[in-house]
Amino acid sequence: MDSPVLTLQIEIADIGRLIYSGECLKIVAPAAQGEVCILPRHAPMLTSLRPGEIRLQDLSGEDRFYFVSGGYLEVKDSAVTVLADEILRSGEIDSEHAYEAREQAEQVLRESHFRRERDLAKVDLAKALAQLRVLQHAEIYRLKKSGP
Repeated sequence: MDSPVLTLQIEIADIGRLIYSGECLKIVAPAAQGEVCILPRHAPMLTSLRPGEIRLQDLSGEDRFYFVSGGYLEVKDSAVTVLADEILRSGEIDSEHAYEAREQAEQVLRESHFRRERDLAKVDLAKALAQLRVLQHAEIYRLKKSGP
């Protein structure tokens, strides 16, 4: 007799829209203190998120990749809620814009002597690098699935 598959109920939303709602097998997110992997029966928790990549594995075993600008993740009774200012699906990320944002932030960090400008540039750089990482991981996953 097969045992039932344990799942998580996931809701991922940003300020303007619901990005994902449904069941999944696991979710990996960039918590403030390091990456966390949430599986069914995870202990309750609330953590802030830093800019980075959210990966979830849906019930068919497919991986989905998202950029998150920061926000919060809550786990309660095998339900996971992610709330953020901005979340983008991998297909919604503009790679040219991300590369430009990275270059602009790096230029400010090299040239500016103002702490506030440098602090903002560090945040912009983290977001741009996270978007580029999401694109890279989504492409690697796509190539692995398509085979040789």
